[in-house]
Amino acid sequence: MLCQAIQAQPMPAPPVIPDQSGINQGRFIGVLVGTAAFYTITLLMLRKQWYKKKVPFHSFNDNGEWLQMDKVGHAATAYCMSRGGYELMRWSGVDERASILTGGLLALLFQTTLEVYDGHAEGWGFSKGDMLANVAGTALFMGQQFGPGQQVVSMKYGFRKTIFPPYRPNLLGKTTGQQMLKDYNGQQYWFSVNLASVLPVGPDFPRWLNLDLGYSGSGMTGGHENPVTFDKDGNEVKFTRYRQFFISPDADLSRIGTFSPSLQRFIGTAQFFKIPAPSLEFNRVKGLRFHPLILPKE
Repeated sequence: MLCQAIQAQPMPAPPVIPDQSGINQGRFIGVLVGTAAFYTITLLMLRKQWYKKKVPFHSFNDNGEWLQMDKVGHAATAYCMSRGGYELMRWSGVDERASILTGGLLALLFQTTLEVYDGHAEGWGFSKGDMLANVAGTALFMGQQFGPGQQVVSMKYGFRKTIFPPYRPNLLGKTTGQQMLKDYNGQQYWFSVNLASVLPVGPDFPRWLNLDLGYSGSGMTGGHENPVTFDKDGNEVKFTRYRQFFISPDADLSRIGTFSPSLQRFIGTAQFFKIPAPSLEFNRVKGLRFHPLILPKE
C-alpha cells in the first residue's frame, strides 16, 4: 500500500540545499580524518570493554532473542550511519551518487567489523540475522536516496527507563548510558513516514508532518526466555514477555528549511531520536493505551 501511494503521487521536493561546486578539500580531509578516528577509537573501546577474551571464529543463531528488538536496532543503526556518512560526503562537495555509495559502504564496514568481533567473542558469535538487518537498514537509506531522492521513510530511536535492569544489571546495564544500549525493554524503534510524500495533499499542508509507527518489547530479562528472578526480599518475580506497537505524530525538522544549508544537512541524521509526542499503544497484555507525551516507565 505504501509503495502504491508513493508511485501514485508526484513526490514533493524536499527543501533545496545548495549544491557544492566541487570538492571542498578542507572539509573532505577533515571528514576522512574524523571518520577514520571515530572508526578506530570506537572499535578499540569496544574491544577493551566487550571483547576481552578472544576465541576461534564461530557463528550462532540469535534470531529468536529479545522479541527481535536487537534486529530492528541493527537496522536502525545501519540506517542512521548510512545517512550520516552520506550527509558528510555531500557537505564535503562529493557528488550525489558517490555520497550515497560511500555512506552505505561505511555503515556496512563498521557493522560488519562488529559482527566479526562478535564471531571471535566468548558468549557471542557471528550472527547472519544481524548482518541481514544491517543490510536492510543500509538498503532503506540507499534505495530511497537513489529512487525518490529523499527519505520518505526514516528510522528513529526512543528510550525510557524501565524496572528490569536492577534484576540483571550485568546484562541490561547498570547506568542509564548502558541501559540505552542493552535494555531492549526501554528501547523503541520508529518508522517515520512523511505524510506529504505519500498523500495527495495541498500546498498548505505542513511538509514537516510525519506519522510514526513504533515497535518495542517488554518483560524481558533474558534473550530467549526469562531466568528465575528474585526481588530484594527473596521472593520470586515473574515477568510476562510481550510486544508493543505504537502510532504517534512526529516532525521532520529537516523539511522546515529555515536553517543554514550546512546545519540543514545534518538535522535529519541528528533527529535519529524520536521527538516526544502523544502516542497510542497496543499490546496483548494491557490492550489499547493512550500516552499523553512520553511512554511510562514499566
